[in-house]
Amino acid sequence: MITDDIAEFAQAVPPLSPLIGLDLGTKTIGIAISDTFLSVASPIDTIKRTKFTADAEAVIAYITSRNIGGLVLGLPRNMDGTEGPRCQATRAFARNFDRMRPIPITFWDERLSTVAAEKALLEADTTRKRRSEVIDHVAASYILQGTLDRLRYLKG
Repeated sequence: MITDDIAEFAQAVPPLSPLIGLDLGTKTIGIAISDTFLSVASPIDTIKRTKFTADAEAVIAYITSRNIGGLVLGLPRNMDGTEGPRCQATRAFARNFDRMRPIPITFWDERLSTVAAEKALLEADTTRKRRSEVIDHVAASYILQGTLDRLRYLKG
């Protein structure tokens, strides 16, 4: 199930199942995972992209090993809110992934998530080399945390 409706996504995720968030870049995929109470997103890993099948299998390994209940993909909208080629590529990734491993999938507007991650890493006085190693999965945690905060708001 793939949906843009966060409430519909929330209904489809099994109770006490963590979520996985992905920041899909052209060269890497940042990965973050939530706790089972859906309150905190933690950056986990960055994988180098190769081919779709290998990338999807790497994500599926996390889903399987951690009993993940839903997938959140960062949707890289343009600053004016329109969807360009990168959004189309993200939606295509979701459709292809769903064929390999059916799981509830939703999207989160990721505008400025990498900027926020970069700012946080600069404030933490992280070296340039270390920032380049962790920026993608830190951005994934911003994407996932935004989703978790929205889900908590929906629960009231």
